[in-house]
Formats: sequence, structure tokens, C-alpha cells
Amino acid sequence: MERKIESVISKFFEVPLDEPLVDAKHGVHTHFHLITTTISLNDGNCGTGYTYTGGTGGQAIKSLIDHDIRPFILGRNPDEIEEVNEALQWHLHYVGRGGIASFAISAIDVALWDLRGKQLELPLWKMAGGAHNKCKAYCGGIDLDFSTPKLLESIKGYLEKGVTGVKIKVGKTNLRDDLERIKHVRDLIGPQTELMVDANYSMTEEAAIKAGLEFKRYGILWFEEPIEPDLYSGYASIAAHTDIDLAMGENLHTQHEFDQAFRDANLSYIQPDASNCCGITGWLKIAKKAKKCGVKISSHGMHELHVSLVAAQNKMNWMEVHSFPIDKFTKRPLQLHKGYAIAPDMPGIGVEFDWKKLEILAQSPAK
Repeated sequence: MERKIESVISKFFEVPLDEPLVDAKHGVHTHFHLITTTISLNDGNCGTGYTYTGGTGGQAIKSLIDHDIRPFILGRNPDEIEEVNEALQWHLHYVGRGGIASFAISAIDVALWDLRGKQLELPLWKMAGGAHNKCKAYCGGIDLDFSTPKLLESIKGYLEKGVTGVKIKVGKTNLRDDLERIKHVRDLIGPQTELMVDANYSMTEEAAIKAGLEFKRYGILWFEEPIEPDLYSGYASIAAHTDIDLAMGENLHTQHEFDQAFRDANLSYIQPDASNCCGITGWLKIAKKAKKCGVKISSHGMHELHVSLVAAQNKMNWMEVHSFPIDKFTKRPLQLHKGYAIAPDMPGIGVEFDWKKLEILAQSPAK
């Protein structure tokens, strides 16, 4: 019997954060959106994918899946993941090249990879390259509004988890405030723990150059998103004037955008997010290009999935442990051991949702 997609069921969840979190450009995060997609086949097998947002657009993504993607992929061969991915991009191209379309395609693509892994009885890290089943982990906080004592307390919590790198937000109105926060964190973590900073594209090119020159004395591993992500030549200018390693990628959603970043931005680290770059298929294409260009691959968000993708390339790559706790609602939260994140060995993507927890969340009064 030829395997065919028989049903596509999407669900939307609004997940409150334990406390409001602030960065320099997005403002206050009080919750995030989680959109799951379960694809069932005519042979009875099923796989689940998902995407997420910072708290806006989740219902639009679900609607796109329900009204435009579901009827388009019903009856298709689930084993032709790359072909389905490409077909969906062209199907939605005119109304949504990148953006919400890429989020919706990602949820479908991840579900198809879950099906592939279960059929082949292989975990994602083996399907995605198989270089290793672990990678280096750092904690990335959304902490710009934290007082210094609270910031340092959060950093202590990261170190207690066993990570060997931490990232803090920068982008204060006064650069001296950023430098003071960086100094306090560096003094706390010492020289052996890596320190990254993230401006969430809040600076001008001139301000980023000034900041980068100041940041260097604190041994910063990378300066993330100093300016708007599509100002590729501006990134190259900052790198040339500061000689500091730059990182970005979470806000690039198409292969064309990543191609331009590799060509023009002079990045040291690329950070694709499988939730918004057309899924695992898109992420792996970017990883292949990064290797060819000599750019280190990292990740953004959804660490419970990215651990497998990042580890599959090289165990010395960095994976971000994110502040949006998706894995709080899975049956296997992220596992850390001696500074490394360990990829799951179960067949499929390794992310199995605890639907009872999610349903309780869905029934809770909105805050």
C-alpha cells in the first residue's frame, strides 16, 4: 500500500511565561505561542511537528495550515519531504514568501521528519548527519530589564545547570549600562565560561561599531544581531571595524536570505531556527551552506529539537538553551551533562508532547 497523508490536525496554545521578559527591540514578552501539527497516514502512522512565536501571529499560522496547507498536502506521499517542502513554498509564495508561511511550512516539515524517523527507526541526530549525539550548550536569557542582582542570580542558575556559556541582552540607551552589566557577568563567570551578547537588532551601524570595540575587552565570543538582520553589508562593516565575531539568523526565513547573509554579512556564526526557516529541511540546507562558507552553525530557540540538529553537525557547535520553555510540555525535557546537551535516541524528532499538560494549559483562563 502506498503511504499517503490522510489527515492534518493543528492545535494552538498560548503559553504564559513565569515572569515578563524584556529585550531591546521586541519589548515585553509575557507569553509565547505554540502551534502543533499532527499528520496521520493511511497506514495508521502519525508524526507531530511544531513551531512557535514570541507571542504574536500564532493563530494566523494555524489558520494558514488549516485552510491552505492541509488541502494541498492531503493524499501526498509523506516520504517525499523535500518535494513537499518545495511545493509548499511555491504554493504560498505569492502571499507569504518567508514570514508566517515559513513558520507554517516548518510545522509540517518537522512532522514529516518525525514520520520518517519512526519509519526508519532512527533518531533525528542520525538522520541529520550523525556526527555526534551531543553539542555544547549555552543559556540565552531575555534579561535586559533585570536589575544587576537579578541578572547575576539568573546567570548563577544557568551555571548550576552545567552549561559552559551564557548570553545576555544588550541595547540599553546608554552604552555604559551595557558595559557595566557585561563586566559584572564576566567577573561572576570567570574567564573559562564563554560570554555572548545579543542586541536584538536595536543599534545603528555606528553605535554597533562603538559597542563592539568596547565589548571586545570582556572576551565576548560573539555579538549577536547588532543591527537589522537584512542590512547585510552593515554586518560586514561592523566586523571589519571591530574584528569581533558576529552572529545572526533567527530572523532570516528563506534560503535566499541566508544566501545573501553568507555572501555579504561576514558572519562568524549563523543561527537558523527550524521553526521559521521551513523546518528541518531548511535548517539542514543552511548547515550545509555554512560548512561550505566556513561559518559556524548554531541555533535559536526550540532547544529540545535543535540539540539533535546541532549535534549532528559537530559536537563542538553551540546550541542555545532558550527562555521559552517548550520542553516543559514534553515528555523528555532537555538533558545536559558536563556542558553538553544530549540528543534523544528515540525514533523520530525526539520531541513527544505531554498533551495532558497542554490541554490543561488550553483550558486555563487567559491572563
